Amino acid sequence: MPEVLSTPSTPRRVLPPIRNSLTHKFWINGHEGYLTIGLFEDGAPGEIFIKMAKEGSTLSGLIQGFCRAFSLALQHGLSTDDAVTRFEGMRFEPMGATRNPEIPETSSILDYVARYLRTQYGTH
Repeated sequence: MPEVLSTPSTPRRVLPPIRNSLTHKFWINGHEGYLTIGLFEDGAPGEIFIKMAKEGSTLSGLIQGFCRAFSLALQHGLSTDDAVTRFEGMRFEPMGATRNPEIPETSSILDYVARYLRTQYGTH
């Protein structure tokens, strides 16, 4: 039987019912989207939502699952830097040119979101 490692869980940091947020319109190779970042009271990201203008049900479902998992990771203590490091460089369509001069090219929606979060909230 495999060894099971147990670590103490970090309590979930819950966002306030009324919170500040930032919504960023982005564009990747002809695909328009909106990234909304819900903020904790100290200004740190605590949740993300992505809405693509043109998306199929499969892509929509996968993106929503990613947002939920990413948000829970932040709420359970994973730093923004550690969280974005895991998604930078992921490669799938849509990819290519963006309209953001800080991120002129991207390899996927998740790569773009990770790099955007790093430019706005990261430490390196």
